[in-house]
Amino acid sequence: MATLSQPATRGTAGSHDRAVIRVEDVHKYYDLGETRVHALRGVSVAIERGEFVAIMGASGSGKSTFMNIMGCLDKPTSGRYLLEEIEVSGLTKKELAAIRNRKIGFVFQGFNLLSRTTAQENVELPTLYAQISKEEGQKRAKDALELVGLGDRMLHFPSQLSGGQQQRVAIARALVNQPSILLADEPTGNLDSRTSVEIMEVFQKLNDDGLTIVLVTHEGDVAQFAKRSIQFRDGTIRRDEAIQNRPVASEVLKNLPTLED
Repeated sequence: MATLSQPATRGTAGSHDRAVIRVEDVHKYYDLGETRVHALRGVSVAIERGEFVAIMGASGSGKSTFMNIMGCLDKPTSGRYLLEEIEVSGLTKKELAAIRNRKIGFVFQGFNLLSRTTAQENVELPTLYAQISKEEGQKRAKDALELVGLGDRMLHFPSQLSGGQQQRVAIARALVNQPSILLADEPTGNLDSRTSVEIMEVFQKLNDDGLTIVLVTHEGDVAQFAKRSIQFRDGTIRRDEAIQNRPVASEVLKNLPTLED
């Protein structure tokens, strides 16, 4: 299990020898007709291996653009992005896709499950693009579902699962290729309060086991379960700080009412 140390300098790239994500003076422009939008304005930040970081900000603050760059779904207009010391800023689309599949697991607000395939089959999907055997893919899928507490739901279809269970399947799918980083974009947006805390409990347990997690959310009560908060506004980082006295999701759940089926 990874041991964590607090970064000495927040929001300054180049200061972390253990940084799994390193962003240096990144700018991003979008051309919308005759209008040029400056979505990111010289963002620099480093995230260490084993951190659990919440990215926050209002709509238009730049947090989603930052998430897309971190996830190798988009490239900066200028500046550098290093993922595990690999500079990905100049990679081709094919190279970016390969990096995504090997190093990054994604969890989205919409669960994005295939309705006619079982939980296990949904989780197995990313392994089809990895250089592993079918048997290894099946084993990894089963292990990932066990890890998120769905060992007894492997053969259920999405329609037979609650919203929280479907999100757990999506988390298992994100883990199946054993990524370096889990990126979660508003993962509790479609869930009720108790189920949201249950999902954060899963994230906290994964982080305790050493997985680096970056969570994008606009909900402060969700962000509080992370260990560090980065606040975006107008394309810049306005605040980057450790979260003090963060709650333990498993303890919070003890004081929440159980929802009736």
